[in-house]
This record gives sequence, C-alpha cells and structure tokens, in this order.
Amino acid sequence: MADPRKPIPIYTTRGDYEAFLVYPIIHNLMGEAIGFVTPEREVYSVHGEYVGWLTKDPRILRKRTYDFARPKLAFPNGYPRKQLAPPSAPLPPMMSELSFDTIDVLDEYPELMPTADFGEFREDMD
Repeated sequence: MADPRKPIPIYTTRGDYEAFLVYPIIHNLMGEAIGFVTPEREVYSVHGEYVGWLTKDPRILRKRTYDFARPKLAFPNGYPRKQLAPPSAPLPPMMSELSFDTIDVLDEYPELMPTADFGEFREDMD
C-alpha cells in the first residue's frame, strides 16, 4: 500500500510537472494549496468550486462544458495549506490524447485553481 503522505506529481498533457498531491490536498510548486480531491477523484479548488477529475496519469481534466449546478464543498479541515514541494519529479508517463470535449485544467485554465488568497471565488472581507 502506498504512503498517503508521499507527494504524487501532477502533470499537464504536455508532460510538465505543475502541481503535486499529498492526499487529499493539491499544491502548486510553491507549496500552496490550490485544491483538493474527493475519494471519487473529483477535484475542487480551495474555494470549493468543482474543477474536474484526477486521472490515473495523473492529470486534472474536465469537460469543456458541464452542469454548473454542482454544490460547493468546504476545504478539508485539519490539512495544511502549505507543504514543502518536492524538488523534482519523475519523468511523466505517456499521456493519452484528449478528445475535443475534454480539457487539461493545469494546461489551459490554471486560473480555476488559485491559492486561498487569490481568485474570484474567495470570501469577501467585511
């Protein structure tokens, strides 16, 4: 059984190392939390917005169009929002081609996964 605390690199379709997963939190290469993964491999931003799904490659993909009626999920409590990033990652696996209706989030829409202090879906300060 794999160690759940071991960082798993997340790649883009082009093979770039862009993020890493320390289950269930996804971090950018600066070590800041940018999202989380559910047990069903669904990916949400730190603001609780649905982003897509995590593939076995691993990549974060989503449909070009989808139903926006998904409920927001809260960021898991008790998990650090900052994690020391691994200095390097193994070479990426061969990535399968994407169909026209599927996009790579970290490649085409990285703004869907901002840090907690950035993004249009962050809480307003009153």
